[in-house]
Amino acid sequence: MNLAELQRKLIAAARADTPGGRVPYAFEKRVMALLASRVAPQNLELWVRGLWRAAVSCVAVALLCGAWALLTPAITPGSTDLSQDFENTLLASVDQGDQTP
Repeated sequence: MNLAELQRKLIAAARADTPGGRVPYAFEKRVMALLASRVAPQNLELWVRGLWRAAVSCVAVALLCGAWALLTPAITPGSTDLSQDFENTLLASVDQGDQTP
């Protein structure tokens, strides 16, 4: 259907139907003025506020991890390295299987 034709028919139907006495005078104007006076929160503002909070917390976590990495004592030559102990434990059975009796 043509939009111009549809608009013409809707306008003609609205003009043919007289408004009833049940609706107060200028009711639609009061409703529209009330809707226009309300300030709708901007979705973009909520997103920006949330993302800034997340960025601040991420920076704080990164600084804490960096401080922890810098302030932990280095491994001394006499101490054992956990990664090497773990690898030796896992590969112990493989090393034993390679030996011929």
